[in-house]
Amino acid sequence: MAKKKGKVILVTGASSGIGRACAIGLAQQGHRVYGTSRTPRSAGGDFTMLPMDVTDAATVQAAVQALLEREGRIDVVVNNAGIGYGGAVEDTSTDEAQATLDTNFFGVLRVCHAVLPTMRAQGHGAIINISSIGGMIALPFQGLYSASKYALEGVSEALRMEVKHFGIHVVLVEPGDTHTQFTANRRNTRRADESPIYREMYRRALAQIESNERNGASPETVARTVLRIVASSRPQVRYVVGPFHQRLAVLVKRLIPAGLFERIIMMVYGVK
Repeated sequence: MAKKKGKVILVTGASSGIGRACAIGLAQQGHRVYGTSRTPRSAGGDFTMLPMDVTDAATVQAAVQALLEREGRIDVVVNNAGIGYGGAVEDTSTDEAQATLDTNFFGVLRVCHAVLPTMRAQGHGAIINISSIGGMIALPFQGLYSASKYALEGVSEALRMEVKHFGIHVVLVEPGDTHTQFTANRRNTRRADESPIYREMYRRALAQIESNERNGASPETVARTVLRIVASSRPQVRYVVGPFHQRLAVLVKRLIPAGLFERIIMMVYGVK
């Protein structure tokens, strides 16, 4: 039997935004793409949707197994599914913090657990984890989102070293502000609008964050980076994607005193 062309690729959170843009772009390049969402429906692209809730290990395993039964292998995973809570750290309940980490960090871990045995057995694979510039620069009132992405950064670096000799690449993509439904879907913590201590600062910071996102890059900008990674035989550890000033901020953070950088961030987001 002739080997089918293109790579077999799984994209989580593919119903909209960055995930959908990645799935469409990869399918257009001739890859066999499977997207996932909790309630899958046609996403308007030439790819197959599968049901998966990354917070539920059983649905993760079932989706990966369904893909393997159809294709016999899995070449690339794009871990994109994610959520965000807005609010002060003090106003974030442990339940809300756990929900953020359960999707953004443990969800990625569940998918990795499901695909790594097959990738190791076949001797190749790529795991592309969609992180964030917020995983390198923490923003006020986005603390738990940043925490989940900082954790993702660390585990991705460790996993990359552990599986490299099996022919598996682990790559981080770190978008800056991107215009997607993530802005509208952001959840406020239950206490965010009630807290007399942080409410006004939070509203100012959130207004700036949402303005930046609405005026941010298109999800296709991030997808084009993912397409380059999929095509590369030796991908880098991380790819920062975003406007020049945000990419520059990642570098500046390493070069100037921490206190000065903190004051700049607080000024930008109206935290005073």
